[in-house]
Amino acid sequence: MEFTSREDIDVPIEQAFEMISDFEQFERAALRRGAEVSRMDDLSRPGVGARWDVGFTFRGKARAMQLEVTNFERPNEIQLKAVAQGINADIKFELVALSRSRTRLNVWSGLKANTLSARLLVQSLKLARGTLTNRLDKRITALGRDMEDRYSKMA
Repeated sequence: MEFTSREDIDVPIEQAFEMISDFEQFERAALRRGAEVSRMDDLSRPGVGARWDVGFTFRGKARAMQLEVTNFERPNEIQLKAVAQGINADIKFELVALSRSRTRLNVWSGLKANTLSARLLVQSLKLARGTLTNRLDKRITALGRDMEDRYSKMA
């Protein structure tokens, strides 16, 4: 099962990549939404090998997920691998320069179920695909607006 979203933002690609690779900001955002986040590596800079253990509630059940950066190509791409209770997910953030001051953010996520209970969960997600896609689009749009606001304060 795949989800995709795209957003054009008025931020140069280098600054957009710096913002998208500011993992501490995303950790704080997850904590504000009620997730439990633990950094599991000791890297001083963002890059391949950054890992987190994340606990959260989804559809009324406590879930646990391990998240790891698997590809880090400045300034174009960050790939993550997530493993959560029988579901493997690959997540890719891709940045494409549209002009000197405009960047396209493409987000792709692919889910694969490895157990029967995970297959049932993925099947229920397929039934709610439209709603989940709309929620992802809204989150990516909000992320883009936040990045534009942060960039305008820097400039």
